[in-house]
Amino acid sequence: MADFDPKHGEAVRIAPSIHRVTAPNVGPFTGAGTNTYLLGGDEVMIVDPGPDNEAHVAAVLKAVEGRTVTHLLITHTHRDHVGALAALKDATGAPSVGEGRHRDARPLHPGETNPFLYASDTDYAPDIVLADKQVLANKDVSVEAVATPGHTANHLAFAVEGQCLSGDHVMGWSTTVIAPPDGSMRAYLASLDRLLEDEHATYLPGHGPAIDEPRKAVTAMRSHRLMRERAILERLVAGDRKVPEIVDVLYRGIDDRLKGAAGLSVLAHLEKLVEEGLVAADTHGIDATFQPA
Repeated sequence: MADFDPKHGEAVRIAPSIHRVTAPNVGPFTGAGTNTYLLGGDEVMIVDPGPDNEAHVAAVLKAVEGRTVTHLLITHTHRDHVGALAALKDATGAPSVGEGRHRDARPLHPGETNPFLYASDTDYAPDIVLADKQVLANKDVSVEAVATPGHTANHLAFAVEGQCLSGDHVMGWSTTVIAPPDGSMRAYLASLDRLLEDEHATYLPGHGPAIDEPRKAVTAMRSHRLMRERAILERLVAGDRKVPEIVDVLYRGIDDRLKGAAGLSVLAHLEKLVEEGLVAADTHGIDATFQPA
């Protein structure tokens, strides 16, 4: 991230028909801000409208001035990606395109709530639904949907001209937060494998800079997650039974603002291990007690 200049408010040329406008929503979960991508020429698709921020909406509209916006593509329904959707729909008349409504990655257990629900637009419903490998085109650009559930159940990446707009599934500044029941670690790892099925020259993520060696990056991310999983199993063998105990050891020195997300990531690994029969739990969710099965 030290070398990444987001140039907030500017349309930065990434490729002949791809530009990036980064929103100024800097923060511990958004890095330098949410990236909105503009695809095409006289006819343009906007990928991820970004947060509900007047300056960002104005910058995006300035970047597409004089052109026809044909589609508003959505990678997923977290508000930092779709908050500006209504404003851009009103301004352009373009339909929204995505995998579907926001939904939990698994059924809620009795008494359980989704701690990340506040971060999601639960009213969103795409005007056009795309499934894995479906293609959408205007006269200037063609994109293919790549189903990548995990960060959220409705997460899509978009392949275009040898690039992959990877949303929050693979980011250029941080590991992806997987927060049950909003997300699923098992689905996330399967989606990393899904990305490896295709050859992409570059990943253009929802946050941070472009990733120029995508296969190497995805392989490293997958290895990191599996190493974390082994470390969590080792903590259970050592006698840890609660998520906060594991976080205190494995995330020693972490920013206090990120401890909640770290706990949910540990929980995501533990839920995967419970599904696989390697770990037992006395109940469900962040307050459960876990032990080796």
